[in-house]
Amino acid sequence: MEKRWWHDSVVYQIYPRSFCDSNGDGIGDIQGIISKLDYIQSLGADVIWLSPVYQSPMDDNGYDISDYQAIAPEFGTMEDMRELLDKAKQRDIRIVMDLVVNHTSDEHPWFVEAKSNPDSEYRDFYIWRDAKEDGSKPNDIDSIFGGSAWQWDEENQQYFFHLFSKRQPDLNWENPTLHQKVFDMMNWWIDQGIGGFRLDVIDLIGKEIDKGITGNGERLHPLLQKMNQATFGDKDLLTVGETWGATPDIAKLYSNPDRDELSMVFQFEHITLTWQDGDKWQPKPLDLVEFKQVLTKWQVELKNDGWNSLFWNNHDLPRVVSKYGCDKEFRVESAKMLATTLHFMKGTPYIFQGEEIGMTNVAFDTIDQYKDIETLNFYKVKTESGVSHDHMLKAIHENGRDNARTPMHWNNSSNAGFTSGQPWIELNPNYQTINVSDALEDKNSIFYHYQQLIALRKAHPVIVYGDFIPLLEDHSQVFAYERKDENEHIVVINNFSKERINVSLPSHLSGKSCTTLITNESTLTAIPETCTLNPYESFALKIEG
Repeated sequence: MEKRWWHDSVVYQIYPRSFCDSNGDGIGDIQGIISKLDYIQSLGADVIWLSPVYQSPMDDNGYDISDYQAIAPEFGTMEDMRELLDKAKQRDIRIVMDLVVNHTSDEHPWFVEAKSNPDSEYRDFYIWRDAKEDGSKPNDIDSIFGGSAWQWDEENQQYFFHLFSKRQPDLNWENPTLHQKVFDMMNWWIDQGIGGFRLDVIDLIGKEIDKGITGNGERLHPLLQKMNQATFGDKDLLTVGETWGATPDIAKLYSNPDRDELSMVFQFEHITLTWQDGDKWQPKPLDLVEFKQVLTKWQVELKNDGWNSLFWNNHDLPRVVSKYGCDKEFRVESAKMLATTLHFMKGTPYIFQGEEIGMTNVAFDTIDQYKDIETLNFYKVKTESGVSHDHMLKAIHENGRDNARTPMHWNNSSNAGFTSGQPWIELNPNYQTINVSDALEDKNSIFYHYQQLIALRKAHPVIVYGDFIPLLEDHSQVFAYERKDENEHIVVINNFSKERINVSLPSHLSGKSCTTLITNESTLTAIPETCTLNPYESFALKIEG
């Protein structure tokens, strides 16, 4: 496999609205991000994935774009954006822009024109259909945010299609003129000096509405190859697609270098294992054996034919220490264990803001405290269909997107140092004990554990390129594996439980002398036959000789 700069990189995701507010309006902004670049550099991350900062009415917090080549005033100006790119570059940090080309805002000039003038060239930039003879919607495709994906437009006496909010009409990727407009815009951003694109819900652009196909349609991969050729294909950029429906075979189509599509994709198979029947509002406990099978499958299947994105968190997901760890009694231990588990796998790791200090889910008392459009839509749809308020609030506490979106905890002062004003969403009240300032003062903090993991990845090519060999595959409490190449051999052992357990290690390892590369508990110099692990204990050992 040809080596690429992003293979040993570590990406730090910033959700700008909640990261750092420089002007006291309660909303994080680009100048706030600039003020924290030294912090990100000290962590060791060398790429920032920036969630959308484009002009937007913020119906879906910026994933509804009304102007791709302007910055939303609450985040700053294009001058601020250029300053961010420049100051990040001075620190050898690249900025990956989050780009949404499946849909726009209903306030985008294209849609405004399409709606007001049926004869406009922009009419066909979106998906319009007549009602059925009985006046009903064209088909029964549902919106991902709940309810029908068809919105009746009284003015035009037609339906338009939206897979997300009705204020996010889907673009019509069957129109070649649209392709050119999108590609021109992407090239404009590339010319600004960005490090690449994270392509939001990119698996939906090949949809075939009249056949009922939304994700992974037959047209998808030819479209991506066309995009690659017209924009980033001959540039040294990182491109990652958000692909909820991907299997390893599909992921190879996206990320095999020979196919000229994307660098890598986000797959969510491991995430949905705690959703009963694929419904995030019906949470179920983690089955570690099943979880390991899924992650191992992706590690093994993409070995030579693609590249993995490694992540526990993002702006759409609950906080990992609350989801898979223990966010009370063993918060620090379990956060370090989860970090070690992920960062020793093969692929490019992503850290979501606050993950590196062990931020937790938030449990607001009332539905009114939540801001997320998906959460509020589903609360309404589900409670109106008979699901109880208490059930929905519990599910939202566990899986709601606002868990990731409460403001970053910088210190223990008022509003956690996030803003001098009124925050756009309430803070998690535990900021007084979980914050960056305290983490930086404590040499044993989660932050320094992440810093060490990032440094190890840069120092040991086996972590980046070596084989992944699962261990103890049927163990219900331990996730263990080996990483191996012709030069180095590493063993990683992680206790995913709050119990003290004894584990018999395979005979080919026991007795071998070793160096402990990283641990959240004890240091070993030789691998024992039986290993006693404390709750959430975790370590990576380099086999000597």
